[in-house]
Amino acid sequence: MSVDDQALRLADEIAREYAEREAPVSEHSHLEELERSTARANSQDFLHTMITKEFAGRIAVVSSFGAEAAVLLHKVAKVDPAIPVIFLDTGMHFPQTLQYKDEIIRFLGLTDVRSIQPEPDHLAGEDPDNTLWQWDTDRCCHVRKVVPLDLALKGFDAWINGRKQMHGGARARLPRIEKSGTVVKLNPLAHWTRDDVEAAFRVNGLPRHPMVEQDYHSIGCWPCTSPTEGSDLRSGRWADSDKTECGIHPLGSRVAAGGTR
Repeated sequence: MSVDDQALRLADEIAREYAEREAPVSEHSHLEELERSTARANSQDFLHTMITKEFAGRIAVVSSFGAEAAVLLHKVAKVDPAIPVIFLDTGMHFPQTLQYKDEIIRFLGLTDVRSIQPEPDHLAGEDPDNTLWQWDTDRCCHVRKVVPLDLALKGFDAWINGRKQMHGGARARLPRIEKSGTVVKLNPLAHWTRDDVEAAFRVNGLPRHPMVEQDYHSIGCWPCTSPTEGSDLRSGRWADSDKTECGIHPLGSRVAAGGTR
């Protein structure tokens, strides 16, 4: 069985498993058909279809400007450098990340990067002394990421992110198209490997996040990020705890996992 046949078979399995969870049957059917029609498209062609046709004018990118972010942003910029890019400015990012964000914006010519911060009164009420992360990381992420993102995505029907199956955990069966709440979530690099990412940096001469050289391979807020241990790229996030996600990626209605790199 070829790689493409295996991908299509897995797509069918996941589609059956998650059918009818959140979206109406008709909507699921449309998204399943969309996945099937783009299953053999590489990530660049997939993005072109989603940005210029399927969700034209109603789609955004959400980026942490972390260790792998330049790969997705480079592909997006090749389609449309004016697409809205949402950066969740939690107030807890490493200075290197903020500097890297500015470098990537210049390098790729991105023209609509939106730095979204928590609403001041809400943050003051929930975390007046910036210590919430010390005793409730889930609540801290909710206040600084989940709520601001929900507000920033109003008016959009779909958003693009850079999650990949190779990250493991809940991402191991990640599809390229998901229904998440009221929006469609697109994971164009879902099937990429670590070698694919490295090749994209090398071939395209993309700038690296400066902390990667210090073994930070998944970079978020400074209180909850440490150097990566072993081959698990996300082992440095919320180390020594059961937490693996910040909350902006709840397990929703999955559609299909087909697709090529």
